Amino acid sequence: MKKSYKTRTQMVHGGTRRSQYSEVSEALFLTQGFVYDSAEQAEQRFLQSGDDEFIYARYGNPTVAMFEDRIALLEGGEAAFATASGMAAVHGALASVVKAGDHIVSSRALFGSCLYILEEVMTKFGVEVTFVDGTDLEQWKSAIRSDTKVVFFETISNPTLEVIDIKAVSDLAHNVGALVIVDNVFATPIFSKAFEQGADVVVYSATKHIDGQGRLLGGVVIGSQTYIRKTLEPFLKHTGGAMSAFNAWVMLKGLETIDLRVRAQSESAQEIAETLYQHPKLQRMIYPGHRSHPQYDLVSNQLGGGGTVLSIDIQGGQKAAFDFLNRLEIGLISNNLGDAKSIFTHPATTTHQRLADHHKAALGITSGLVRISVGLEDYRDLISDILSALDG
Repeated sequence: MKKSYKTRTQMVHGGTRRSQYSEVSEALFLTQGFVYDSAEQAEQRFLQSGDDEFIYARYGNPTVAMFEDRIALLEGGEAAFATASGMAAVHGALASVVKAGDHIVSSRALFGSCLYILEEVMTKFGVEVTFVDGTDLEQWKSAIRSDTKVVFFETISNPTLEVIDIKAVSDLAHNVGALVIVDNVFATPIFSKAFEQGADVVVYSATKHIDGQGRLLGGVVIGSQTYIRKTLEPFLKHTGGAMSAFNAWVMLKGLETIDLRVRAQSESAQEIAETLYQHPKLQRMIYPGHRSHPQYDLVSNQLGGGGTVLSIDIQGGQKAAFDFLNRLEIGLISNNLGDAKSIFTHPATTTHQRLADHHKAALGITSGLVRISVGLEDYRDLISDILSALDG
């Protein structure tokens, strides 16, 4: 598949491996192992496997390899390794490159499980972690040291949608030889070109926009051929975080429509943001693609689109937020995002519940904050549903 082909073409055809039966839809290889023609061939494959040679499903599988090749094409990376979940991808990307005594600098505004990995898991094994306000370059400058091994951040934070300047932070990290690992879920591979802007490793929860229809867990790490094959793959294939063939097959089907879905969802999110801006029942409305966003200029240059998620802070705190959620007719109360169905989440009591109150306050996660993942419904119906729930 030529890299010059446009995104939608690559997402339909990229990475395809056809069997001897020349099937149209990608084949699903449900097998844990593979058979060799001879003992000599088995020995050779364990010494060095070729691109279309497989040993064990934990190491690789033809269906999974198709998904990895296609997502690498979409993101612009050299190679990818698919994992059982988004958090397996985050943990693997970090744990495969650090050891006791190493130093990580991370943005403070993170998804709860990402924060747990850094605060609890990494430090438990002797890794030093420094947290900064991701939007403050001076804090990054002060925190990054000559011995910093990794810099990590969500390119758009969850759930307050702060946008990190990838190029500026990457430049600071590369000045000391640090690896830049970014969680790119909210930016989506459609809008963000993180590698072009300086990131070394890009991580996705494939559960979100890549599947996009609320079916399966999955994750993927994308990077250079050397990083994926020499650093990440040995760690993940021995610790067991591999994606199943069935999940990879479903993710391949998701990639066929991701460009269409994400762009439609983002257009709807923009319409909803314009409608809700300065609504009298709201303390604030946060959407990266809206002119009121503090990093609007950065969003325009770095992303070119606002994404599929916005957040609203409802006057009256938790009670008002719960009343709003309970009055919705179309929107679903859940904790996923990037789905075909619109999903409404109260972060303070769900995804970020474990954070101390002062930590929530520092991140802007108030008791009235509601995160809205915009789905594929008609935006006019969604606006009517949201306004009715607010006015109720």
